[in-house]
Amino acid sequence: MADVQACEEVVRFTSDLIRIDTTNRGGGDCRERPAAEYAAALLADAGIEPTLLERAPGRTNVVGRVAGTDPAADALLVHGHLDVVPAEAADWSVHPFSGEVRDGVLWGRGAVDMKNMDAMILAVLRSWARQGVRPRRDLVIAFTADEEASAQDGAGFLADRHPGLFEGCTEAIGESGAFTFHDGAGREIYPIAAGERGTGWLKLTARGRAGHGSKVNRENAVTRLAAAVTRIGEHEWPLRLTPTVRAALTELAALYGVEPDLHDVSGLLAKLGPAAALVEATVRNSANPTMLDAGYKVNVIPGEAVAHVDGRYLAGAEDEFRSTLDQLTGPDVDWEFHHREVALEAPVDAPLYARMRAAVEEFAPEGHVVPYCMSGGTDAKQFSRLGITGYGFAPLKLPEGFDYQALFHGVDERVPVDALHFGVRVLDRFLRTA
Repeated sequence: MADVQACEEVVRFTSDLIRIDTTNRGGGDCRERPAAEYAAALLADAGIEPTLLERAPGRTNVVGRVAGTDPAADALLVHGHLDVVPAEAADWSVHPFSGEVRDGVLWGRGAVDMKNMDAMILAVLRSWARQGVRPRRDLVIAFTADEEASAQDGAGFLADRHPGLFEGCTEAIGESGAFTFHDGAGREIYPIAAGERGTGWLKLTARGRAGHGSKVNRENAVTRLAAAVTRIGEHEWPLRLTPTVRAALTELAALYGVEPDLHDVSGLLAKLGPAAALVEATVRNSANPTMLDAGYKVNVIPGEAVAHVDGRYLAGAEDEFRSTLDQLTGPDVDWEFHHREVALEAPVDAPLYARMRAAVEEFAPEGHVVPYCMSGGTDAKQFSRLGITGYGFAPLKLPEGFDYQALFHGVDERVPVDALHFGVRVLDRFLRTA
């Protein structure tokens, strides 16, 4: 079991990593190297040789391997990203890069997404080095850059250019799963991610006839774009249940003692109360308009107008997503993928999933573990190119009132110190036998 020092170190490592500002503003505007060097030094202290790799200067990734006791076993990838989304200090109660611990809670950007998990991994490995522990199977440890943007400088770069570092890896764990979801009725639910919707960030371009704003113009690019954006935003996507979502609905229905009627998903979700939030975003594709760009002067009708849409599609539903976008945009608006990544499914009847469940239940016997599909995506998408099946498993035991999902990318991101201790113990238990 993880020692007392590991519980102390996970707090210190999380704080230290938060103080290293790795804000990813997109377009290459980020520098993860200081955090990568910090993690690499801790790996080296634990007897693990770190390899530092960059696609672009300052966009540093760290990879190391821990030898297991069973040379015939496949390797397990354990990954976490080093970058974080921007934070405006004026909006926060505590400076987002202070890493301050106040009243048993650690504050800062990355406290849940996901420098806490990076710190857990490091604390567990250093605990093993002190105790002489080795895992059953090889572990490949990867701390990546650029997850909060395109991952082209991070996991994408590693998968495409350095696949040999992941030799033998068949499964992986990363963000985000095994956190406490309180349903408001006294139940503690621990969702483990076994799927992700695909990412389809779109660029829409409407073209028309430029002209004077005072003249009649039936070929107005702004009007054409606005109509297409409205159609997309108001579209009702049909229900599509993947195996992971079916499993989630079935297990939640059993937990709440209701009939798992998958022919009436809306009715079933209504019976699940707050727990429906774990599933409702992943029972269909989605497309949300997010950005608009048109014109340069109020009395000039521009010849072109552009919009961006955050699209997500379920496993097996990308063709439907594409054809629907063709219909919604119409003949006067072109669309293309600005960024595209695959949807993922992972089996919930696999031995690895059972071991994750057992590790959580050992330290949270009152909890109910269920599978779920992430509405967004992680670095698991890039590593899937190497044939690696990914799960979201970054354990945290959170008290009532800590809305984990709202803290992701939110103001006043924070994590209880006790939650970090729980995470280290669960991760240690799982990785020893995974």
